[in-house]
Amino acid sequence: MNNVRTQMDSDLKALVVPALRDAGFKGSMPHFRRTSSEAVDLLTFQFDKWGGGFVIEIARSAPDGFTTPWGKHILPSKVTAHDLYPNQRLRIQPAAGSGTDSWFRFEDGQTRMVAQQVVDALPRAESWWREAVPVGSFAGLGAS
Repeated sequence: MNNVRTQMDSDLKALVVPALRDAGFKGSMPHFRRTSSEAVDLLTFQFDKWGGGFVIEIARSAPDGFTTPWGKHILPSKVTAHDLYPNQRLRIQPAAGSGTDSWFRFEDGQTRMVAQQVVDALPRAESWWREAVPVGSFAGLGAS
């Protein structure tokens, strides 16, 4: 891991993780979850395999976890945003677009600023979780 990525991880842990903890999330990088009687809110950091950027994937699982298309049940304490099908989750990113150039980018060394952008984007995630229907299985595609 290069120095800029190490600094990005450090700034995410310093700024974003405390905000997630304040919001009731548990877990560690890259996967976080918040469990309630209604749902498990999921947040996963997905880093660019080529370096210098990341996107955040959020999803909402049923409170008892998620069952994959092949029948494997994932417990609520283990489910991640990546377990749900792409149309069952939302990408949080600073710019519109489907390429990694629209992701949170930190290759210029502005890691603290990027971490603050993530904190500033968390209300968007909260709004989505409030409206999202928890998903219990792949077959549910939006229904529990």
